[in-house]
Amino acid sequence: MGRSGVLLAAALAGGMALSACGSGSDGGSADGGVAVSLITKNSTNPFFVTMQEGAKKAATAEGVKLTVAAGKEDGDEAGQVQAIEDAIARGDEGILITPNGPGVNPAIKKARDAGLYVIALDTPPDPADTVDITFATDNFKAGELIGKWTAGQLAGKPATIALLDLFNDKVVSVDYNRDQGFLTGMGIATGDKKKNGDEAKTGSYSGGSYTIACNEPTNGAEDGGRTAMENCLSRNPAINVVYTINEPAAVGAHKALQAAAKAQGVLIVSVDGGCDGVRQVAGGVIGATSQQYPVKMAELGVQAIKKIANDGQKPEVSAGLDFFDTGVALVTDKASTGVESITSADGAQRCWG
Repeated sequence: MGRSGVLLAAALAGGMALSACGSGSDGGSADGGVAVSLITKNSTNPFFVTMQEGAKKAATAEGVKLTVAAGKEDGDEAGQVQAIEDAIARGDEGILITPNGPGVNPAIKKARDAGLYVIALDTPPDPADTVDITFATDNFKAGELIGKWTAGQLAGKPATIALLDLFNDKVVSVDYNRDQGFLTGMGIATGDKKKNGDEAKTGSYSGGSYTIACNEPTNGAEDGGRTAMENCLSRNPAINVVYTINEPAAVGAHKALQAAAKAQGVLIVSVDGGCDGVRQVAGGVIGATSQQYPVKMAELGVQAIKKIANDGQKPEVSAGLDFFDTGVALVTDKASTGVESITSADGAQRCWG
């Protein structure tokens, strides 16, 4: 892993869950130890639960004092801002954060101005230099992999596509990168690189013709995925391809398709590669998913803040990117020609490690 950075964190507002791991959560100044806050989008999504567990293990191994906080739900910027304020007040050396949106950016600047080193995990902020560095999946590549897989599976058949995104009321890089990566992998031209939904609604993909039936928000949740899929089916019951922002949304979409007796022959693709998601691939619910590695993100984040606090060693971004790439692998049991992938059995051994 390379190294580069600066110092950062952030500011104000509402409700979250807090817990401490290690010798305490009173900041680094109390006993000379390094104190770090991990602030995830929520504490219910298995992805973030796993990230929290990985950070706690890394903190124990590194002798770092870790405080865990989370927004009440995806998109809860106010809760994350309050957690940043708390980290500043404690005198933490650094913050690891999966940003819920641009509303946390001023708080991150406040933290950096206060001397904290801030690392984004999973979700690069916009602009990228809002934080010192990001450890994340290449979300565009993750989307591109499932797009290429889908085009290969269709084998020239017309594609009627439902795009089940994260939000429709805020712009988050993970949202547009996965969506547009998927479309690019399908061979569909996109418009504004930081905006979902402005591509041509009909045209040609790499194997045949396509129609985009809908762009619907899911908030990254199962119930959101189900509602979004229901809305899409009401507009076009002929949908045969469903892109989903993550696996909880994919499960919700599948349930809506089942309830409408439309599940047969529909390709559902997603991003995450958690252990449950891999089981959904093995069970045929999800055709393919791009596996990411939140435990690695958390471990690298904890280690990086300890190093910067102890000896000034700063992490560097991956070559050609504005973040450090923690890797991605396509998980499927139905390989598409020319698209590198691993099986669900392999994915189960690696899931989120």
